[in-house]
Parts: sequence; structure tokens; C-alpha cells
Amino acid sequence: MSARRVMSSEPSGALAWDNVISVKDLAVHFPIGGGFLTPKLFVHAVEGVTLDIPRGSFFGLVGESGSGKTTLGRAMLKATPITRGHINYTDEEVSYDLAEIGKLELKDYRKRAQLIFQDPYAALSPRMTVRDIIAEPLEVMGLTENRQETDQRVREIAAKCRLNLEHLRRFPHAFSGGQRQRISIARALVSNPRFVVADESVAALDVSIQADVLNLLKSLQKELGLTFLFISHDLSVVAHICDHVAVMYLGRLVETAPTRDLFAAPRHPYTKALMSAIPSLDPDNRGKAQKLEGEIPSPTNPPPGCKFQTRCPHAIDICRKEEPKLEHLGLEHDVACHRWKELADSLAPAPA
Repeated sequence: MSARRVMSSEPSGALAWDNVISVKDLAVHFPIGGGFLTPKLFVHAVEGVTLDIPRGSFFGLVGESGSGKTTLGRAMLKATPITRGHINYTDEEVSYDLAEIGKLELKDYRKRAQLIFQDPYAALSPRMTVRDIIAEPLEVMGLTENRQETDQRVREIAAKCRLNLEHLRRFPHAFSGGQRQRISIARALVSNPRFVVADESVAALDVSIQADVLNLLKSLQKELGLTFLFISHDLSVVAHICDHVAVMYLGRLVETAPTRDLFAAPRHPYTKALMSAIPSLDPDNRGKAQKLEGEIPSPTNPPPGCKFQTRCPHAIDICRKEEPKLEHLGLEHDVACHRWKELADSLAPAPA
């Protein structure tokens, strides 16, 4: 079976699991054509990803559009087919291998892993009241026995997400973007999940509202003991809320590290380029963004060797022939670059 009970041999109160999600050599390919006389083409959306998300962490996943962030997040929710590899979910009660999970186990997993959508305007049905939107997961999953129990749970999670009781009787069109996103958060958390994927969940909001929603997510994480995968293209947002960050390029991880370490000493040229593009309020630091020539190569025909070599100013012959593997640098810092040691000094941020 793909599910098992997790027993702890440690003293009372200790748990025998450290990672909520463990991904090993994951690949997700999408067929996009080919016929009787022509070979099939595949989009290599995710290729060879190995990653652990610690229990109780706020884990960031960053990269340009088209790097495979959303596909990786959807794979962790079993919302897209897995071509190769394994994704293991583990909490205090069960452990699932999502590559082999059955229908009954998948139904249980849906209660434990949820998604906060990017667009708060498109994610909510305009024909349902806020109460019905938040209550829908409870009714579909059969988590409550009667309407009174459902209403009680809806009121509880609405209060945690800073929604008033009078809001529950209204329709989504009556709310601002920030309020709609709080409704989406309440709907995702009403089933009491352990793992939540937030896919660009503040990208469509104004900056001031972004901060309010981010602070809400952080407080809910601590209060409810949640583990978040926070997908974003904005490194300044990730620096504010995440305690660990993985950088993704063309379906592959190029660097992972604790947030403080990554921002203090990025080792991969792509990570450095992303950080240099963060807007600065200091006029002396403006205009220093590292320009990357070209665009991300097609995932249907990725280049040989390092996938970043077509845009990297430091690429040499080995970069064009041999794909680098993630190398452990210590202190949970991994990087996939042939020349990271040579470039360490030039990639380090300049002293303040």
C-alpha cells in the first residue's frame, strides 16, 4: 500500500518525521504533439528535482515565468501527472507516495494539502456567497455532519482570516482584492490542512495589501502549525516571509539555501541576476541590475549541459557539455554550477 501509519520511537511529544514533503528525482513532462509519422514532443516542465520541505517551514520557490514553479507545486498536490520520481508526504498520522497513491488515499490527501490561488478575482464563484464558498470543501469532503457544524467551522476560520460575520452573507464582487484573497485563504484552510501551496498568492495585490496578506499567512502558519510552499517571482517578498528558498530555472533547481544565507552569499549566477533585479530605494544602488541576454530556452528542446549556459556570462566549455549536479556546500546550502568556487568572490554582494 502507498499509505502507512507513522509510529514514533522517540519520547512522548516527539515526532519521527522532519519533512512534510520529500521530492526525489521528480520529472513532469507534457505531450504537445506528434502524429503517426512524426515523433511526439514533450514539454520538460520539471526535470530531476530533489527537494525536502521541512515540517513547519515557510519554504520559498522562485524563478522567472516558465521555470516550472507552478508545475512543481501542482505535482506536490497531485494535481498533475508525475512522469518519473517520487513525492512523499508525511505527517503525524500517515505517509503517502503521491506517485502511487490510490483513489481513497487521494481523497484523504485532499484534506491535508490545499492550494491558495494567484488571482483572487478569478478564484471565487460570483454566484456563491462567502459563506458557501468557504463551506464548499467541508461539504464536498464530508468533514462535517450537519449545517450547524459547518457554519461553526466557517465562522471560526473566517475570524482567523480577519473576516467579519457580516461578510459571510455577501458575494465576492462586494470585496476588494485583499479581502477576496483572505476569503481564498479561509477556503483553503477550512479543511484543516497540514501543507499549503501558495501560488503567487500576493502577485495581483497592491504593495500595502501584499504586506497585510503576508503577515496574515505568517500568523496563521504559527497558530495552526502549517507548512507552506510559497511560489513567487519576487525575491523581495520571499526575503520577507520565507525561511528557506529554492531557485528554479527551466524545470531544474539551481540553488537552495536558508533565506539569510542565500541573500548574504548567492553562489549561482542566475540567483545573483535575480537578486540584482530587486528594486532599491537607494538612488546610489539604482541601475545596477545584471542584464541577462535572451530568454529561457524552450522546454521542448532544452540546451545540452547546464541549462543556464545560453544566458550565463560565465559559461565555459564544460558548461555547454556537462549538466552540473546539486553540490552540497554545507549548512543546507546546495548549488548546481561548475564554476561556483571560482565565482564565489565575484558573486558575493559588495560590502555596505
